[in-house]
Amino acid sequence: MLEQTFYQNTFRDWLISLAIILGALILNKVIVLLNKHVVQKVTSKTNNRLDDILFQMLEAPVLLGIALFAIWIAAKRLNLGEHAETIIAKSYQILTVINITWFCARLVNALIEEYWVPKADKGTSRILDTHLISILRKTILTLIWALGIVMALNNVGVNVGALLGTLGIGGLAFALAAQDTIKNIFGGVTIFTDRPFRIGDRIKVDKYDGFIEDIGIRSTRIRTLEKRLVTIPNFKMVDAPIENITEEPMRRVLMKLGLTYNTTPDKMNEAMAILKDMPNRVNNVSEKELVVAFTDFTDFALVITFVYFIRKKADVMETPSLVNTEILRAFNEAGLQFAYPTQTIYVEKNQ
Repeated sequence: MLEQTFYQNTFRDWLISLAIILGALILNKVIVLLNKHVVQKVTSKTNNRLDDILFQMLEAPVLLGIALFAIWIAAKRLNLGEHAETIIAKSYQILTVINITWFCARLVNALIEEYWVPKADKGTSRILDTHLISILRKTILTLIWALGIVMALNNVGVNVGALLGTLGIGGLAFALAAQDTIKNIFGGVTIFTDRPFRIGDRIKVDKYDGFIEDIGIRSTRIRTLEKRLVTIPNFKMVDAPIENITEEPMRRVLMKLGLTYNTTPDKMNEAMAILKDMPNRVNNVSEKELVVAFTDFTDFALVITFVYFIRKKADVMETPSLVNTEILRAFNEAGLQFAYPTQTIYVEKNQ
């Protein structure tokens, strides 16, 4: 029975080829167990994580490589015909290169995840942030896979240069039809390299004021103060003037305080002294660049210009409220009166 012929091969040959494939699967199972119970325990005792990552990322491609090699050996020893053997040989060459490319991509991705992502999450790197790493990861992996595919095609005799030339002509036509998209992509690259803002920053651009919610390759999304989501093409973001409110070291507040005309010079000086002492009266008011000056004689008030700065981490709504409350309290205690529009009418009597 073993010598009977099925599809140009004896039953014995078919069994031997099947045994080769089953032997490869058993070998793969042994490798998995060794890696789990021996190799990983050894590498976990070392001082760095590089060897752990290397063996973890190497396991799956090695298992696939053994399976591919076993299938190739099993098929090669059979008489399957010239056409089938050619297809199997070329497929094996392509899959081998793709398998190596897969390992390289897995390894690079794991290294990025291990060494770059933690720095970005903790904010310990001035160069790297989460979204820049996302773009770099996609770019690097795309280049690795593109190189692997080119090498795989070249191994089976495909004229890659001619293929790229054909794609180049089509790509030129496509580029002409997608100019805005290309501008947006270059705009996204410019944003990631210049970094005028980051995710979570509050910015003002054109008529929009809000927080950056996402930075993509094609567009940037802003959540406005009205809680509306605005999507702006990246090339417009690059060309427009952008005010990054989050990056301000302090928040400037300008006030004009009007006192009545019956305020004496001594009382005016007392009012200005109260304002100059505001950093000691209210938390988060900076003593730097404080400006207090008697600046104007208006129609109905003596005007004091008061400029102060709120520290960066302070609440920009609560702090001015506390300052205004303290001014009102202190001025009332000092007998200082705020001015409001009034008119004095003189009536002349005829005697």
